[in-house]
Amino acid sequence: MLDGLSTAGLNTGCRHGVPWYVAHLGSQIVAALSAPERPLADGLADAIERVAELHPECDLDNPGTPSATVAILRENTESLDHLVLADSPIVFDGTGGISVITDLRVDDVLPDLKAEVEQYETHTGEHKEALRKLVSAQRQVRNTPEGYWVAAVAPEAAEHALSGTVPSVDVHAAAVMSDGVSRLVTEYAMATWPEVFNTLRVGGPCALIETVRKVEATDPTGRRWPRYKSGDDATVALCQW
Repeated sequence: MLDGLSTAGLNTGCRHGVPWYVAHLGSQIVAALSAPERPLADGLADAIERVAELHPECDLDNPGTPSATVAILRENTESLDHLVLADSPIVFDGTGGISVITDLRVDDVLPDLKAEVEQYETHTGEHKEALRKLVSAQRQVRNTPEGYWVAAVAPEAAEHALSGTVPSVDVHAAAVMSDGVSRLVTEYAMATWPEVFNTLRVGGPCALIETVRKVEATDPTGRRWPRYKSGDDATVALCQW
């Protein structure tokens, strides 16, 4: 699961754009992890490097170069490998209950600028300008020890991903999703994780995304739940055993 980062209308130094980057990174990750025993972080590092080699004519030193969050779940014979880079979570429903793997380091940087964005309703000029200031500042600390890590140009970002392995026997289901879905629980507090899995099992990903959109429609301008946009990209995959 890859979620491209917002550019807020700022220059990226790349003529291809975020959708191009995400599409190529995804295919390169699949190719790099064709060997089932290869560590996920190693495969991600190779994929990041290979995509950078595909567009050397672009300004890859631009701090706003196209980038994405990454969430990978790989099934082995008796275990499940997982990797999360940035805030697209993997959620396990297992014998021990719910377990959420997510990287929220981005939430710890630039709190003053975030608060400035959140004081305005979405779709207003003030909100748009405050968001541009925030994204511009985030770019300066992106993929640095003082900031947070995403997939962009530097393969070493993969070293900062959260990764691990769990026994398959301990897991009933797993959901891999963008933060545009997880906010139903984490930001809106309009569902619990068990309720999310129940919706996924009964109605599938479409039903869960529809639930998110219905909740957001009750607060279209972000007065109740201040946010960067009325509705963020929403993607979810359900895996069951």
